[in-house]
Amino acid sequence: MLKKLLLWGSCALMAGCAATQGNNPPKLTMEEFRVTSEPGIQIYVRNKYPTGMKQFSADKTLIYVHGATYPSETAFDLQLDGLSWMDYIAQQGYDVYLLDVRGYGASTRPPQMDRPASENPPFAGTEEAMRDVDAVVEFVKQRRGIAKTNLIAWSWGTAIMQWYTSLNSHKVEKLVLYAPVWIRQTASLVQTGPGPTPAYRNVSMAQAKTRWLTGVPEAKKADLIPPGWFEAWAQATTATDPVGAAQNPPVLRAPNGVVEDGLRYWGKGVIPWQPENIKVPVLLIKAEWDQDTPAYMAQNLFPKLTGAPYKRYIELGEGTHTIIMEKNRMNLFREVQLFLDEKHTPAK
Repeated sequence: MLKKLLLWGSCALMAGCAATQGNNPPKLTMEEFRVTSEPGIQIYVRNKYPTGMKQFSADKTLIYVHGATYPSETAFDLQLDGLSWMDYIAQQGYDVYLLDVRGYGASTRPPQMDRPASENPPFAGTEEAMRDVDAVVEFVKQRRGIAKTNLIAWSWGTAIMQWYTSLNSHKVEKLVLYAPVWIRQTASLVQTGPGPTPAYRNVSMAQAKTRWLTGVPEAKKADLIPPGWFEAWAQATTATDPVGAAQNPPVLRAPNGVVEDGLRYWGKGVIPWQPENIKVPVLLIKAEWDQDTPAYMAQNLFPKLTGAPYKRYIELGEGTHTIIMEKNRMNLFREVQLFLDEKHTPAK
């Protein structure tokens, strides 16, 4: 249900290089909103679309949600060589949105984050995240007068969107799962240590880079991330958490609801949704060196998507869980765009 909405403002901007329409990429308009998910919980939403766009449709509308640790805007809309993935999709004539789940980025940080992490249990789990997603889906549907939207998610976000779509296929046009989560057979790279899981965890940028490069052959590490890209991401990411950024060294505080769900569900071989109830076209896409969501996850999920009208699984070479910000990122962008754009007509 859509509740109170506060418009922060809007601005027009030029997307950078790597033009998708010759050397003249379309001018994009960016707007930012806060959408109420529940009383006291405001969800940050960013929107980009071609300036002057007047006609909106379900097949050209998309909502993105992030993974377990970092907010949406510092990956999906990070300007690297003048272009973000959000820009790239919007340049194709799409109305594109991103959101931050409660406790992440510019969304409401619950009061548990004002106390030491050990004083409270985990929060911002997958079911809470689904409520945040639904609030944004309903906002976009009402704003644009459409009945459905495409959904795209990364990592933990794919668990959110799988569960959500299994219950709400009537609201979804297509589903893109980048680095999909499924039953875990290997240890998670997101850990909180022994004892009860605290409310949130502190993540340093050194820890983030170590996790990023896990599984990459030594000979490939040096040029995987173009010069300056990690630093740009790290600066943008820590800036979203002023409290964590003020520590020495700076950290990002990330809610542990996802960790608790991992221990309760996919870490124990339990999936609380029915993948066969996903009744929309699905793309599973990941990179070969991904150790956060290894290939067996996508491969085991794929045959269970029996309700999808059609489905596709793609593995990209020479990339990690974070290929979105690596030298081969355009392979990810192009494959996802192909899936979004295509009008699937089965042979007769």
